[in-house]
Amino acid sequence: MAAVLRDRPVVVVGAGIGGLTAALALARRGAAVTVLERAADLSEVGAGIQLSANAVRVLEALGLSDALDRCSLRNRAVHLRDASGASVLRMDLMAHRPQARFLLIHRARLIAVLARAATAAGVQIRTGQEVTAPPDAPLVIGADGLKSRIRAALNGQEVPFFTGQTAWRALIAEDVAPQPEAQVFMGRGRHLVSYPLAGGLRNIVAVQERRDWQDEGWSHPDAPANLRAAFAGFAGPVPGWLSAVEEVHVWGLFRHQVAARWHDDGRAILGDAAHPTLPFLAQGAGMAIEDAWVLAACLDADGDQAAALALYQTARQPRVTRIVEAANANARNYHLGGLKRVVGHGVLRLAGRVAPSFMPGRFDWLYDHDPVAQHP
Repeated sequence: MAAVLRDRPVVVVGAGIGGLTAALALARRGAAVTVLERAADLSEVGAGIQLSANAVRVLEALGLSDALDRCSLRNRAVHLRDASGASVLRMDLMAHRPQARFLLIHRARLIAVLARAATAAGVQIRTGQEVTAPPDAPLVIGADGLKSRIRAALNGQEVPFFTGQTAWRALIAEDVAPQPEAQVFMGRGRHLVSYPLAGGLRNIVAVQERRDWQDEGWSHPDAPANLRAAFAGFAGPVPGWLSAVEEVHVWGLFRHQVAARWHDDGRAILGDAAHPTLPFLAQGAGMAIEDAWVLAACLDADGDQAAALALYQTARQPRVTRIVEAANANARNYHLGGLKRVVGHGVLRLAGRVAPSFMPGRFDWLYDHDPVAQHP
């Protein structure tokens, strides 16, 4: 147990993925951690998420490998297809990075794994706690998401930019266990992502460019017929998947700036509170998990809390900014139309045949990153 953090009181606001990872990482280093969560309980809500190797390394370092194996699938590939269902490019993750683990998991199952481990490490999780102002504690960590009160206290009120895109999220039952891979179906002004989850489920996220908009946050219910109508021209397995949708949620996609100020002497933010991202690189959860590890490591390495929090922002801000910008670029690439689409997809097909490692290799900087090695 580290002397620097031994018994130091820490309050984490938010029992999401980032908040619970931070609570566990800090408790393992000796801190006395309390998590405040506004929901009445940590119930089975949410949908699927993709965890890439950079995030999985942190979870493995926290001793969660076996627990994750029991409730996730190992993602073998990312398969880009056009709206007709024809293959454009299949990026084989297993071939390119055989030692790295990419996981497909239900968000609620990951939350449950983290909550059990955090509680076993001595973390106090208090639900039904609506935090309207930063708590009075020596160290407060804001892991309170898009509408973070802690971020607002540090940076003031900010207005996000609506991207002109609306997304749906749904889960369907799937009896046959398919090849565990993420599939992206790309059409003009829209795309659909789907992958299987453990326990006979399939996750669907579909994005359409629209002039109208929905509120932020993915808890707004919508009629499944609206989703089916938006993707009526898509082929392959998509019509079968969409016909099975019984419940769907919709939300507007907004672009936020990476926060200018992540901390003061007694408060810090992480995850969506610091750097919300569009869901086009599957790194929202991954960035929060990385943040949590690095924040705990910085605090454990320096008895000067203010200096440790400054080091945390310096270490994390350039990387998350690059990830957010890459996600923004993917949004454009998925929605090409006309000649740009023909040329773009043709280039991807050629790359897949001539240099199959080229496209996966473009993201070596993202997936090969090891927060644990860099911040022991």
